[in-house]
Amino acid sequence: MLDPLKIKTPAIRSFIRRQGRITPGQQFALEQWWDKYGLSYEKPLEAMSIFGRQAPLIVEIGFGNGQALAEMARVNSEQDYIGIEVHRPGVGHLLLDLENTQTHNVRVYCHDAIEILSEKISDNSLSGVQLFFPDPWPKKRHHKRRIVNRHFIALVSQKLQSGGYLHMATDWQAYAEVMLAVTGESNTLFNESPGGDFCPRPDYRPLTKFENRGIRLGHGVWDLIFRKV
Repeated sequence: MLDPLKIKTPAIRSFIRRQGRITPGQQFALEQWWDKYGLSYEKPLEAMSIFGRQAPLIVEIGFGNGQALAEMARVNSEQDYIGIEVHRPGVGHLLLDLENTQTHNVRVYCHDAIEILSEKISDNSLSGVQLFFPDPWPKKRHHKRRIVNRHFIALVSQKLQSGGYLHMATDWQAYAEVMLAVTGESNTLFNESPGGDFCPRPDYRPLTKFENRGIRLGHGVWDLIFRKV
């Protein structure tokens, strides 16, 4: 049984909620299709009733505009995905994509991911957790806002089923090294890199618009894949 007090949610958030400019199409998608694809924080999460089947369940945290998430869901139709994003324009963009392509194996939260993991996701229930290009909070005084810390790793490990994976990616080398060090302290998550460091980008993670722009500017990208054993 899910115990929301088992791991206390930290008071410091890893994001600043900005409204941002929302396009008419994104606003229309939020108004028209939220009830179809959106998940309410106030209601319990029951994957079987939501998707109408029993399938591997993947959570993606901070999906941005949702382009990569929607593409993964279409390619891997045998899996179900829950995307979590706090910024409404990105949520609207994803809803528009899902409806236009009739992609039915994705549902969306517009809420704090740590609270969703802590309070709505059952222990040992996830096949994977994905965290691609989180805010690196590069200034030292803001490092406390980084989502990847010991609390986050413990929480993810608790929610993953045996054999489930945590896949993170960043284009900030210093943050990548912190991710590697913090996750490497876990006694339940094991690095899939033979060298104990970073992994090549797997085929299932598509290149995003954000990532392509970084590559053109000469930025490196570091993928980390840990599995619960």
